[in-house]
Amino acid sequence: MSQFSSRAARIAAIGLLAVALAGCSMFSPPKVREEPIVPAASLYQGALDDMDRQYFQTAIKKLEQLERQHPRDPLSEQAKLMLVFAHYRSGKLDEAIMAADRFLALYPNGKDVPYVLWLKGTAYFAQIKDITRDQQLSRDAIDTYQLLINNYPKSEHAIDAKEKLLVAFDQLAGKEMSVGRYYQGNGQYAAAINRFREVVERWQTSTHIEEALYRLTESYLLLGLTNEAMSAAAVLGHNYPSSDWYKRAFELLGKQGLAPQLNSGSWLAAVRN
Repeated sequence: MSQFSSRAARIAAIGLLAVALAGCSMFSPPKVREEPIVPAASLYQGALDDMDRQYFQTAIKKLEQLERQHPRDPLSEQAKLMLVFAHYRSGKLDEAIMAADRFLALYPNGKDVPYVLWLKGTAYFAQIKDITRDQQLSRDAIDTYQLLINNYPKSEHAIDAKEKLLVAFDQLAGKEMSVGRYYQGNGQYAAAINRFREVVERWQTSTHIEEALYRLTESYLLLGLTNEAMSAAAVLGHNYPSSDWYKRAFELLGKQGLAPQLNSGSWLAAVRN
């Protein structure tokens, strides 16, 4: 082989090697930029300052960074608590619920558990829809508030939870009434009675209790169950004597020559105040 050919071969080989190396650099993964370590106290105070200015998203990022970089720092527990609050205040209610669950799993006996339960319950409560929608959120709110009230009855948060419970109860009762009226309107009186009975037995503090007793009177009459109809009207009259629903029930019975009278053997005897 001539000297020229040998030199050409070497140059070609070097070129191929350069191309191969370039190809490797093109397809190799990019270097991950290391996150600068920031003191836990600085991150926490920065998050608090952000929340004071209503910058909840930047506060959340700082709190999450604190968790990543300082998982064993004493401020980590407080950071997890503030994450629940920041998500709740920023309107990310599902994230607030998940953050609350993480906190409760890690610190089930922590001093801030009542507050976290209140935040979780209120995150459910804030999403409660109208009575025509599925009421699972109402049930979730009720379960969370009941857990708070039962385990921490002297907590200041339990007082607010009790007030919100009444609204959640009303939502569930309203849903039952809506379905009951639908069944009644379609001539499914037994199914309607089951719904109205649910309201009377379970949601006696709701605003729907008077109508439920009237609808029971009405539905029982339509089925020819006059004793139960008179009992429902009697309970309605005893508990709510000035109610317009009682006046309607009294008139309804009167058209058939009947009057309100409680049958001691009726299930309604148990709900008479």
